[in-house]
Amino acid sequence: MKWLELSLQTPTEYVEPLSVIFQRYGYGGVAVEVLGGYNPDEGETQPEDAIAILRSYLPVNRTTASRKEKIVIAVDLISRLCSLSPLEEREMEEGEWIELWKSHFTILHMGRIVICPSWLEYESKPEEVVIGMDPGMAFGTGHHPTTHMCLTELEKLVTPGMNVMDVGTGSGILSIAAAKLGAAHVLALDIDQDAIKATRANVKINGLQRVVKLQRRTISPEDNIENEFDLVVANLYTKVILSIAPTLVAQLAPQGNLVLSGILAERVGEVERSLAMEGCTLLRMDREGDWAVLVGVKN
Repeated sequence: MKWLELSLQTPTEYVEPLSVIFQRYGYGGVAVEVLGGYNPDEGETQPEDAIAILRSYLPVNRTTASRKEKIVIAVDLISRLCSLSPLEEREMEEGEWIELWKSHFTILHMGRIVICPSWLEYESKPEEVVIGMDPGMAFGTGHHPTTHMCLTELEKLVTPGMNVMDVGTGSGILSIAAAKLGAAHVLALDIDQDAIKATRANVKINGLQRVVKLQRRTISPEDNIENEFDLVVANLYTKVILSIAPTLVAQLAPQGNLVLSGILAERVGEVERSLAMEGCTLLRMDREGDWAVLVGVKN
């Protein structure tokens, strides 16, 4: 099989919406490279004016033209809001695509947590928590600020024996991190089939099939699940978080913690007010670039 690489340069604040477009119409996933020497492995904060290269891959077949056309239209619309480079494309063979795709992912250190691509070997230190990952086509490798901040909070909050829910699990990285940090039971939810596939594979890579349970769905008020989880984490979009905030809080046991990410910094106030209405108090907020993570506790 041959693959078509589509790439462009974008301000980092538009990486998220562009990634959604590429993931929706591409089969080969999305890779993000932030320019300018920014290195999250060294604890550096992403510059607010940083530029990123976004790459996506489509298999060359009878659907390629229609999928590329949808991407081109969406990119054109976003280009009216910000300065994007022209969309570039090149065709490659299967073997080249596999090696190129893998080259975009390196070993990532965040506190005690180490994210290691499944095709690399890593000799861990006794205090480290190593997560093997094969991101496939699902979002969540630890390199994006929203995922990075969630992992930092999980390291602070997860204690042995916890019952955890991960809403919008993506690649399964947060569910696996919670389990590796000591959670006894983790429920991972996602509505996307690629995410389910990636999470199932990553859970198996880490030997956590008995701890992490996966369901293809989201939460809703009709679930009738209340006061069950010690910690709920949701790395989604601001609009989605606001729409399901009451149900997220309802899942928490008294004094349970809620970790929310994927929130635009300018909309933190809206989310905080929504949580307060549901009886959840904001403990802290952290920010990286345009993105914020909120940590709350159920009263």
